[in-house]
Amino acid sequence: MNEHYQPQAIEPNAQQYWEDNQSFKAVDDTSREKFYCLSMFPYPSGRLHMGHVRNYTIGDVVSRYQRMQGKNVLQPMGWDAFGLPAENAAINNKVAPAKWTYENIDYMRNQLKQMGFGYDWSRELATCHPEYYRWEQWFFTRLLKKGLVYKRESEVNWDPVDQTVLANEQVIDGRGWRSGALVERKKIPQWFLKITDYADQLLDDLDKLEHWPEQVKTMQRNWIGRSKGAEVSFKVDNYGDLQVFTTRPDTLMGVTYLAVAAQHPLALKAAETSAEIAAFIDDCKNVKVAEATWLPWKRKASI
Repeated sequence: MNEHYQPQAIEPNAQQYWEDNQSFKAVDDTSREKFYCLSMFPYPSGRLHMGHVRNYTIGDVVSRYQRMQGKNVLQPMGWDAFGLPAENAAINNKVAPAKWTYENIDYMRNQLKQMGFGYDWSRELATCHPEYYRWEQWFFTRLLKKGLVYKRESEVNWDPVDQTVLANEQVIDGRGWRSGALVERKKIPQWFLKITDYADQLLDDLDKLEHWPEQVKTMQRNWIGRSKGAEVSFKVDNYGDLQVFTTRPDTLMGVTYLAVAAQHPLALKAAETSAEIAAFIDDCKNVKVAEATWLPWKRKASI
């Protein structure tokens, strides 16, 4: 026996055996317990790096362990290929997006196979295939017909190089995490899903998930963020009604002031007549956002 492991001599033979015998193909088998292992699909905008190796090795170890326990394992693979990262990479390389994307998919698929991961390649998909995204479009149109989708303007983090919206977590020291460009704040029309219509049902049914870890259910409750209270209108001179939500309407008699964000229309209106306020608002706009902020779901009540 050779003292040193020789992957070039051993692994291709094992991988060829797996492919010839469809060793990792999931088939219907009611006699065994099912196990589904799905790792996040990679962007096909370049080549695999060590982050990919780490991520997909973990998923493959989990799948192989479950397979050794006698379970019927399904571990598929696909490509998150319908978006701006692939398009921008194609522009930078002066290649048509489709050609660039499919060439990368072929290259990265070969890299994954060389790693020996146990994927069921018969179930491979790419999100840029019309056969895939037609169902996303179908689902969106159904939501629209049900009134569960609406469009309005909202302020976002805008990357002027990638020409895309960034989450707060993707803004590092005021710059886009991918392009390194200075991020701008701008208002653009966006689509929103009315998930708040199902807040009560989502919260109540969490208790029916018997096998979910309690810490995960707590995270879900906090994310849904149901807050019972009241919406109150305050009349502001030369502006109109200012809507405020409070969980303690019983303390309204003690209100001494109202605060608005620097980007609020009332603050911008005040800045038009006060250089001091305008300078303060400019300073506020330059404050670094450390983490994502969001508004909790509100249960309305009349006062």
